[in-house]
Amino acid sequence: MALEMKPGQALFMWRDVNLAQVRAGAPDLSSRQYAILMTIYLDLPPHTVRGLAEKLNVTKPVITRALDTMGKLGLVTRERDPLDRRNVIIKRTVAGAQAVDHLAGLIVANLRELARG
Repeated sequence: MALEMKPGQALFMWRDVNLAQVRAGAPDLSSRQYAILMTIYLDLPPHTVRGLAEKLNVTKPVITRALDTMGKLGLVTRERDPLDRRNVIIKRTVAGAQAVDHLAGLIVANLRELARG
């Protein structure tokens, strides 16, 4: 199904998805944190702080701060790479997968609503 979307419709959809997240009590993540979360859950692992920093073109401390927040929310965990103790490997969690799945469901529901007119 191809769906033509005008810029205004895209912005309304983005707003509606964000509102649904807020109303559902979803974690308050920044755009940067969502970009990191989506990268962890959509791209094949393994994920490291260094690799995420390079991929997103930000510094390692930026990734570390975001992971601190996401870790407190249970969306990801971190552990030292047993082969190279300098590396930190980011692991997915059930709660993180559920959060990403919930977001995907909201996007799909909004797209369906848009398609209905």
